Amino acid sequence: MKEFSAKKPNVVFIITDDHRGEAIGAFGREAVQTPVLDALAAGGTACRNTHIIGGLTGALCAPSRACVQTGIPIFRATVGKDMVTRENLNVIRPDVRIMPQAMQEAGYRTHAVGKWHNDKASFTRGFQGGDKLLFGGMSDHTQVPVYDYDPTGAYPKEQEYVEHTFSTELFTNAAINFIAGYGQDEPFFLYVAYTAPHDPRTAPEPYASMYDRASLPLPPNFAPEHAFDNGELMIRDEKLAGWPREESEIRIHMGDYYAMISHMDAQIGRIVEVLKAKGIYDDTLIVYTADHGLAVGQHGLMGKQNLYEHSVHIPLIFHGPGVPKGKQEEALASNIDIFPTVAGLCAVDLPEETEGRSLCPLFAGEREGARRIVGSAYRDIQRMVTDGRWKLIRYYRSPITNAGTERIQLFDLLNDPWETHDLSADPAHAGDIERLATELAAWMQATGDMLQEQPVLPVAPRV
Repeated sequence: MKEFSAKKPNVVFIITDDHRGEAIGAFGREAVQTPVLDALAAGGTACRNTHIIGGLTGALCAPSRACVQTGIPIFRATVGKDMVTRENLNVIRPDVRIMPQAMQEAGYRTHAVGKWHNDKASFTRGFQGGDKLLFGGMSDHTQVPVYDYDPTGAYPKEQEYVEHTFSTELFTNAAINFIAGYGQDEPFFLYVAYTAPHDPRTAPEPYASMYDRASLPLPPNFAPEHAFDNGELMIRDEKLAGWPREESEIRIHMGDYYAMISHMDAQIGRIVEVLKAKGIYDDTLIVYTADHGLAVGQHGLMGKQNLYEHSVHIPLIFHGPGVPKGKQEEALASNIDIFPTVAGLCAVDLPEETEGRSLCPLFAGEREGARRIVGSAYRDIQRMVTDGRWKLIRYYRSPITNAGTERIQLFDLLNDPWETHDLSADPAHAGDIERLATELAAWMQATGDMLQEQPVLPVAPRV
C-alpha cells in the first residue's frame, strides 16, 4: 500500500448556504448563539475580511461554490458565459482540476455529503464516495431529495429518494457515519455541504424558540425599502417579506435565521465530538465557510442578490494543524483563496490554472503578497471593489431586463461598517471615487469580466 506522510492532516470542509460573515456569536456584531463555531475560531484562525467573487445568476450558490472548488474567478470557472441565456453557469469547466480532485491526486480519500449545486460530472471526478447527496439548490428541510453515491456519475432521477430527517441532522449523521467508520491508511477529505440556514427557515425545537422575536435588536441599516432600483428588487428572495418591510416581520425572519444557524452550530458540534472520540481531532483540519451571505431586512432587502457586506462578506475559519490559534486575520481575502489555503496547509500541489492566493503566508505573519483590493460582481447590474476601508459599488441599468439604475455608492467601512452613509455625492471624496473606479476597472479586466468594456463612472451622479 502507498505510504502517506504522517504530517498530512485529515480535512473536514464545511460549507453552508446563506450564512453571512458577521452572524457568528464570537464576532460580536449580532445576537446569534454559535458556541461551536466560537470555539473553532478561538482555537484557530478566523479570516474576518473574506468576500465572494459573485456570479451572473440570482442563484448565487452555484457560482460561489464553483469559485471555491476551482480557485478561479467565476468568469473563467464555468462553461457558461452568456448573461442573456444564463445557460451552463453552474457547470464547472471540465479542463479544471477542482479541490477534491487535487486532494485525491495527493493521496486523500475524498467523500462528500449534502449539497452539490454544480454539475454532476465535476462532482464525479472529485469524489470517490459520498452519501445523502443533494443535486440542486434547496428543498424543504424535512423533505430532502437525495441520492446515494453513484460511481458511474449518472445519478438518474429514478434513483433519487426523499429523506424526512431534518436536512442539517441528515447530513451530519452521514458525516459522522463516515468518520466513525473510516479505517483506511490514507488521510480523508470530507466535504460537508449544508443547505442551512437557507429558507424555508424552519429550525426544530428547542432552537425554533431560542430567540425572542419581539426583542431582537434590528441592525442599524434596517430600512423599509431599498433606496433605489438596484436591478433585482423583485427576485424570489425579495418576496419572502412584505413591502414596505415591517420591523416586527423582519424580527421574525431574523429569529428564524438565527435559529437555523444555532441548530446547525450544534450539529457541527456533533462532528467535532466524533473526531475527538476517534482520537483524530488534533490531526484534522476543519474549514468552515459559506457560499454567500444574506440581507434579512438590511438595506430594505431580504436576499443575497446585492453587493453590500451582508451579502458578499462570508465567514471563513481554519482550525487544526498548521493554523495559528486565537487569530483574527483582517487582511482582505476572496473565496478563490480558500482552495489554495487548504492545499497549502495539507502540502498539496495546486493546479496551474488556480488563480487564488494561499493565506498561509498571512498565518505566518508575512504581509507581503496580501490583497490590496477585492472585487465582486452580480449579473450585469452591479460591481464592487474595496480596499478594506473604502468601498465603491457601481450600478448599471441592465440591457437585458432594463431594470437597475446608473449610479454609484461610496462607503467608509471603517467608520460606517453597516453601510448607512453613501458618500458618493461629497466632493471631498472625488479622489477616493476615482482611485476605486480605476481599481474596479483593473479588477474587471483581470478577472475576465464581460462588462469590462463599459465605462465606470468617474464621479458621482446626482440622483
